[in-house]
Amino acid sequence: MPEYLLILSIVLFALSMIFVRKVATKSFGIALALFSTVFFVAACMDKNFLLIVSKPDNVPIVIMLVLVGFFTWLSLRLGVINDDRIAAGNPPVEGTAEGKSKTIVWPDLVYIELICLVLVLTALIVWSIVLKAPLEEPANPNLSPNPAKAPWYFLGLQEMLVYFDPWIAGVLLPGFIVVGLMAIPYIDYNKKGNGYYTFKERKFAIVAFLFGFLILWVVLILIGTFVRGPNWDAFGIFEVWDANKKSYQPNVQLADFMWQNVFKTNKPEGWFLREIFGIVVVLLYFTAVPFVLTKTVFKTMRQNMNLPRYSIMMLLLLTMSGLVIKMVLRWIFTLKYIVNIHESFFNI
Repeated sequence: MPEYLLILSIVLFALSMIFVRKVATKSFGIALALFSTVFFVAACMDKNFLLIVSKPDNVPIVIMLVLVGFFTWLSLRLGVINDDRIAAGNPPVEGTAEGKSKTIVWPDLVYIELICLVLVLTALIVWSIVLKAPLEEPANPNLSPNPAKAPWYFLGLQEMLVYFDPWIAGVLLPGFIVVGLMAIPYIDYNKKGNGYYTFKERKFAIVAFLFGFLILWVVLILIGTFVRGPNWDAFGIFEVWDANKKSYQPNVQLADFMWQNVFKTNKPEGWFLREIFGIVVVLLYFTAVPFVLTKTVFKTMRQNMNLPRYSIMMLLLLTMSGLVIKMVLRWIFTLKYIVNIHESFFNI
């Protein structure tokens, strides 16, 4: 289920960032890789799981998952090595003579590129022979595929459509995520850690970037690829994708719950009074929460950042966190909208 997969991913991510030194050690990395390999091989014994992961469309996602995991581990490992070297009074690896060594374009770099070219070309040829290209007949308006899925790199956006309106899930949130990820290096006020791998000097930037990339992009792609089946229902990893599966999830609006369940009365006619509870919640989220964070967690960061830079950082952070909060509220309380102004198509 999406909720279990996302919550488990967030927990593992938090533990990894808290105990990054343990996670980035060679022994733990090898153990994690072996465990993942054994689990994947054992899971492939199930015909339903094998049917999903072996689809030509899904094979690149499996490869992407392996590559993302490896290079994330590698970057954290190199950062921890440099942090230990700096703590011991030594320069980072990139600052040593070995780290500053140069590679001559001819013949060294050209040879490396040639070997990579041959290997990639061979892999593509083998791939094209072994896997059938997922080509279908020309589009038929009378026969829609079930499920109708976007390309893999848009499956995260398609998953967001379950929880948000199209203008939010398709335009606003992706824009905030992409702009926020690009803005992290400029928002971070710390001048240290430039030009070499580090975790200690860039904790906030690294954690925020990895959360936005791994959790809000990669994990949502995995959910859309391997969990969402016919009718965009959620299926377990060993469950048959049955198009006749019955799933019912009522849509609950915050205004309906407050006026009908709490105050035991009908909703007012005017949109402002009707949605007053949701409006107050959203305003408090974007005003009271930053105030509390500024006085506690981000107190030092606020002292070292000017107001515009800090405001942009806080807006991006709250928006990114709001995505996860809204998803959790949908799973636990089946909450569809906090603010539902249908007269203006403004729904949050």
